[in-house]
Amino acid sequence: MRYFLEIAYNGTHYHGWQKQPNALSVQEVLEQKLSIFFREEVTIMGAGRTDAGVHAKQLFAHFEVAEIQDIPKVVYQLNSFLPRDISVHNIHLVKNDAHVRFDATSREYEYLISLQKNPFQQKLAYQMYQEPDVTLMNQAAEILLQYSDFQCFSRSNTDVKTYLCEVTKAIWELEDSQLKFTITANRFLRNMVRAIVGTLLDVGFGKITLENVHEIIKSKDRGKAGPSAPAHGLYLTKVCYPPTMFVNK
Repeated sequence: MRYFLEIAYNGTHYHGWQKQPNALSVQEVLEQKLSIFFREEVTIMGAGRTDAGVHAKQLFAHFEVAEIQDIPKVVYQLNSFLPRDISVHNIHLVKNDAHVRFDATSREYEYLISLQKNPFQQKLAYQMYQEPDVTLMNQAAEILLQYSDFQCFSRSNTDVKTYLCEVTKAIWELEDSQLKFTITANRFLRNMVRAIVGTLLDVGFGKITLENVHEIIKSKDRGKAGPSAPAHGLYLTKVCYPPTMFVNK
C-alpha cells in the first residue's frame, strides 16, 4: 500500500534531501531507518529536493509497505528510532497512484533573517546587522507575480525541461528583530528562492532598482541576478495536495 510520510528536519548536518554518493542526505537516512523498521527494503520519493543546509518544516515522501495497522503507534516508534534532527509528523494512506512530487499543487518556502546577534539562530537564520528597506523589497517581491519564466533565478547547468513557475505569493514581514520572506508557487527551480532573496536584498540595500528587477527577469540570465542567500536561512514550510488523493479510514 502507498503512504505519504509527513516529516520535518533540520538540514544543518545533511547534504540536502537527495541521496548521493559520499555525502549524508535526509533521504538516505530515512530509507535506512524505514528498511530496518519494516524489515524490508523501502525506497522513498520526496516532494522536493532541498539543498545542503536547507531545512524543512513540512515535507512529504511516499513509500510502499504492507498495510500499517496502527499509524499513531508507528509514528511514535519511528520518532524514537530516527535521529533527533528528523521527525515524523504523520503517515497518510493515499491512493495507489498518488505521487508525492507530481501531484503537489503548491509549495511554500520561508527565508529567515536575524537583524541582531542571536546565539540560538546561528544555523537557523541568516545573520545580518544592517536593516534593508522592507517597503522597497515588498514592491520588488510583487514584481515576481507578473512573470512566469524564472530562468534568471535557476541554478546554471540544470536539467529542468521548463523554467515556468506560477508564483502566487511573495511577501516580506518584519517583526521585532526578525525579517521573514514567504513565497508560494506551484513549483520551484533549483536555488530559485535563495537567488530571489539575494536579489531582493540588493533592492533593499539600494544596489539595484525596481526597474532592474524587471530587466533581470526578462534577461533569463542567472549572472545578472543577485547572489544566493545562505542555505541555513531557508525552510520548506508547506506542500499542498488535492484532498481526493488521501484515503479516509
